Amino acid sequence: MARFFVLFIVLLAILFGLELTPWGQRLVVVPWTNALAAIATSIVTLFDANVVASGKVIRSVGNGFAVSIEAGCNGVEATLVLFAAILAFPAPWKHKVLGLLIGTLAVQLLNIVRVISLFYIGQWNFDVFEWAHLYAWQALIMLDVLVVWLIWVRRVPRDDDRAPPPALAAR
Repeated sequence: MARFFVLFIVLLAILFGLELTPWGQRLVVVPWTNALAAIATSIVTLFDANVVASGKVIRSVGNGFAVSIEAGCNGVEATLVLFAAILAFPAPWKHKVLGLLIGTLAVQLLNIVRVISLFYIGQWNFDVFEWAHLYAWQALIMLDVLVVWLIWVRRVPRDDDRAPPPALAAR
């Protein structure tokens, strides 16, 4: 357990450090954030044609309300926490890769719901928007990371589930 915790903290520091570099922002964070805005907008326009995205901003053409997806709201940090937890946990690489792919998808799908809901909540009531943005959704996204990781951990084969090496089994 101590090995996991130390490795988790070290990986978090490395991943967050890389995220904050200018090239990390340019190559990963900005395109990720713009893609999130474009995906959320494309979903919203299925029901509301008066919504446009410009970079990281989603705007209602009808009333002018807009949300800008900033750091902490793009799901990058939540995904990095999930990456660190999965990579730090002792598991076969095949399971880690699968966990990273499915986990990232799960976190980002919920984050799309988050962005869309905040876009509409903000048009309805700005005080509720502030509360949902600063408290409810922050907690829900991190809870999602925890739940995804716990589900993944339950599905990873444990050491005692694996057959012993043939040399040891013969003794």
